[in-house]
This record gives sequence, C-alpha cells and structure tokens, in this order.
Amino acid sequence: VQLQASGGGSVQPGGSLGLECTASGSGARINDMNWHRQAPGKQRELVASVTSGGSTNYADSVKGRFTISRDNARKTVYLQMNRLKPGDTAVYYCEADYVLYGDTVVVGRAWGQGTQVTVSS
Repeated sequence: VQLQASGGGSVQPGGSLGLECTASGSGARINDMNWHRQAPGKQRELVASVTSGGSTNYADSVKGRFTISRDNARKTVYLQMNRLKPGDTAVYYCEADYVLYGDTVVVGRAWGQGTQVTVSS
C-alpha cells in the first residue's frame, strides 16, 4: 500500500487549506486513516483520525477547526483546515492502517510523503 498526499501550501492566519491523501494497492482493506503533523523541533503528533465506518477523533488543539473525512470507494482521506493559526505550521503526513489478504494476511501501516503547511502573516 502506498499513500500519495496533496494540498497544503501557505496561508495567512484565519485562512483555510485542504489536504488529500489517496491509498493505492489492490487487495488491501484500509482501516483507520489518520493525519499527523510535525513542526520544526517538535515530535510528530496525531492530528485527526477516521475509522472505516466514519468515526472521527481530533487533537484538542484542532477541534472545531479541522475536519477529517474519507471516501472509502476512492481510498482517500481528506483534512479540511479552517481558522488556521501560526501554531498549525508543520509538515503534515497521512497514514493508513491496512490488512493485506493474500497467501498470508499482512497487517501494516503506510505513510504518505508529507506536505508542508505554513501559516504566516
């Protein structure tokens, strides 16, 4: 399973950006899909997650501002970021937990390449 992320960029405080991440690879069942971020000098943190059934969870710092969603048919996860703050500046990574069915069953985790989000005036 491979993940390809797109979106991101630069925006002024209070602005909005959207991220998108699509999983490729046949024969895999995609379970949880998540967005993480890592700011310079800080540890990577989980920002938002969505189960295959659509249940969501958010870090306290982004609740009410970010919305995670997914399209299971397209194996795509989205992150809509509103009312962005300078503290949201980071590289954002998508991540997916999957089960690959073949001669054996493989449980794995895939990461996207990271996309920069910069919030600055």
